[in-house]
Amino acid sequence: MSNADRRISLVTGANKGIGLEVARQLGKAGHRILLGARDEARGREAAKTLQAEGIDVRFVAVDLTNAASLTAAAADIEANEGRVDVLVNNAAIALQNDGLPGTADLDAVRQTFETNFFGTVALTQALLPLLKKSASGRIVNVSSGLGSISLNNDPTWKFAAVKFLGYNGSKAALNMFTVLLAAELKDHGIKVNAADPGYTATDLNGHSGHQTIPEGAAEAIRLALLPDDGPTGGFFNSDGAEPW
Repeated sequence: MSNADRRISLVTGANKGIGLEVARQLGKAGHRILLGARDEARGREAAKTLQAEGIDVRFVAVDLTNAASLTAAAADIEANEGRVDVLVNNAAIALQNDGLPGTADLDAVRQTFETNFFGTVALTQALLPLLKKSASGRIVNVSSGLGSISLNNDPTWKFAAVKFLGYNGSKAALNMFTVLLAAELKDHGIKVNAADPGYTATDLNGHSGHQTIPEGAAEAIRLALLPDDGPTGGFFNSDGAEPW
């Protein structure tokens, strides 16, 4: 495969966990990987790990809470790659002082939205001109079942007691972004979908999840590799479509 034909994928929050595994598997599928992370030392170390596995990868500084970082990342990618074929918006935070609507620390809620929603939207907007240069662009927003309004409203759901205003709310907003962006880009050949990894053992939850990281990364990888007749504007987990 020539460099011109190789697909170029940016994965955010890719220095560890699900993001790193998504980057690894897309790299093994032949993609050139742009490993996005806000911590330069950890990002470069993760890139070295993937390079040792034979993956074509380089680190790109991406801090979703820093507008200058996003502008610089877009300029870097335009100058050095010329386009983006796949964007996996994986980076997210969960804060301990988030909580129930009546008691959640509003600073924690704002911080969570700044990263999980506003930062993700800002990065996507910055990269849209480069995604539109792709013959078949893909945007994958890594969401959560906790962002499903339908599931949150079901008292029998196994995670019904997990009611974090900031985290759940930010993922619900991310789901709305997915639907609206998919509609906006439907005539540009760019598919936009949300992936629910499931309850995966990562730093985000103190490694309390029951799924392995490869299991949690699988749906985002599938959506990143969708064929041209694949869906857009959907919300999926490993079992199929998930309720909004």
